[in-house]
Amino acid sequence: MPPFTKILIANRGEIACRIQRTAQALGYRTVAVYSDADANALHVQMSDEAVHIGPAPVQQSYLNIPAILDAAQKTGADAIHPGYGFLSENPDFARACQHAGLTFIGPSPDAIELMGSKRLSKLAMLDAGVPCIAGYQGAQQDDTTLQAEAQRIGYPLMIKASAGGGGRGMRLVHTPEHLLDNLQTARSEAKNAFGSDELILEQALIDPRHVEIQLFGDSHGHLIYLGERDCSIQRRHQKIIEEAPCPVMTPALRQAMGDAALKAGRAVNYVGAGTVEFLLDRDGQFYFLEMNTRLQVEHPVTELITGLDLVHLQLQVAAGQPLPLTQADVTLSGHAMEVRLYAEDPAQGFLPQTGDVLRWEPAAGVRIDHGVCEGQKISPFYDPMLGKIIAHGATREEARRKLLRAVQDTILLGVATNQRLLADLLTHPDFIEGDFSTGFIAEHFNKIPRATATAEHLALAAALFFQHSAHAHRQDLSGWRNNASVPWTYRLGVDDEHHDVAVSALPDNSLQANGLDISHLTTDGRWATLVINGIRRRIAYHLEGDRAWLDGLTVVNRTQQVASRQADASSGTVKAPMDGAIVDVRVSAGERVSKGQLLLVLEAMKMEHPLKAGIDGVIKGVQVVAGDQVRNRQVLLEIE
Repeated sequence: MPPFTKILIANRGEIACRIQRTAQALGYRTVAVYSDADANALHVQMSDEAVHIGPAPVQQSYLNIPAILDAAQKTGADAIHPGYGFLSENPDFARACQHAGLTFIGPSPDAIELMGSKRLSKLAMLDAGVPCIAGYQGAQQDDTTLQAEAQRIGYPLMIKASAGGGGRGMRLVHTPEHLLDNLQTARSEAKNAFGSDELILEQALIDPRHVEIQLFGDSHGHLIYLGERDCSIQRRHQKIIEEAPCPVMTPALRQAMGDAALKAGRAVNYVGAGTVEFLLDRDGQFYFLEMNTRLQVEHPVTELITGLDLVHLQLQVAAGQPLPLTQADVTLSGHAMEVRLYAEDPAQGFLPQTGDVLRWEPAAGVRIDHGVCEGQKISPFYDPMLGKIIAHGATREEARRKLLRAVQDTILLGVATNQRLLADLLTHPDFIEGDFSTGFIAEHFNKIPRATATAEHLALAAALFFQHSAHAHRQDLSGWRNNASVPWTYRLGVDDEHHDVAVSALPDNSLQANGLDISHLTTDGRWATLVINGIRRRIAYHLEGDRAWLDGLTVVNRTQQVASRQADASSGTVKAPMDGAIVDVRVSAGERVSKGQLLLVLEAMKMEHPLKAGIDGVIKGVQVVAGDQVRNRQVLLEIE
């Protein structure tokens, strides 16, 4: 009998879809699991069978080990692929799979347990002779010990959650007076994200490169590395652009980093796909950062330059087969580059965003791994990454150029994303030259402006509203109003800005909007084709009631609305910036507070977001308590 025939994917979103594509192509049956929030998700639609495992919160669904094992038993699945995140680096889950007679598609529980602890893994790497950053990885976790160790290490330093990654439970501290507050936040975030509040401290390397080595091992003693990836472009310690090879890599440095990664893997008898992450300074010195005992988000760039399917290799290794290649067989061809598309607002500190996906059309000509469906709701319960856009070229410049076009051509309307920032990053001169580090965004994009509506955006939105009204009256553009020759003025809102836009209908059924000439306007509910100031354009849009979505903007027709003034950042009203859960309330009614003082902490999309006072004053009332689920723009407290 074969070792396994039906694979349950204990994950969601784009990685669950990506695993299914390879598994189904190889003839395996697949089982999806889903929460209340994901009943109609793409990964569920793709699967051969699907099982509901609980409510939306991850602790009750995607982290619910008994529910996942029960789903495997119900469907007859004999293997489990954990993807990444969630339970992928949980040794108890790997052991539970083994005890249930299921093949766990990943490394041994002992390897996961050791390398999943930044504290224990660093001790093991020091013993194995892998270069490591100076720091504290001891068992004593009280504030007094950590303060003393921080003083010994020196500032700036990094606080890191020992049990996890992805930027959660990680804080950069520049001075001693900020240490205790950051320790408290890091512990809380780590506990909520990983179930452990254990921390380590490390000397902070300022502006290094983040370079990682892809390892693969089998149960026959073979261990190889598949080149490197540069993952230096990050925000909040989370990667958003990855590429392979690293732009500054040399054959000698690749060999040295590869050998160090092999030492790390051999120290734990590693089997399966794993990644050893390093920090690389400008002098060519590199230091162990952590080992991820799973498939990485950025694995597609390695696949494109090696020609290998890493999920296929995972399934072969899990089935007990030897790796089909040796180190000498590994060749790197061309250059690959990937961006992560997030539902977030870069102008608001990369605040995650929720909402409905009204329109989704991935660009053609490149690889796009995603789990997005039109009509789906982006909820506050999960990571805000929607998908990845990946391009390959003969050279780095060719890959960058293809990727830029694909980012610009991808259509996603209805929820705010980082799409515009990705394009700006790809066109920055220093990025084009390959001259960057982990501090690149903080240095060059420290203050990211909100997307603004151009004259053309406003003209098109007004024209769409005007045309919609004409069609509603079953008239052409020039005939639906009695006084068509008199300009009609729309009051359009983009965020908190208001714009008065005049539209005039001309006898030839063309328009003049916002001072621009628009002719040959045709629409089909998805695309507007028009000639604007003599240039023919085709623009994606979505129109619903008094709202138009186009080019990442939401334009609201406020012509008939009574003017109102919303509370601004300096008002005494504190509202939820997005859907989420209140995890901490620091103040009470009657308490005097100062501008900038921390009032509440909101958890959403696996991150904690501090909410601070916009003015000096006295707390008039607090409308929430810790544990409350809140909606976007809900009033949480008021200051007078």
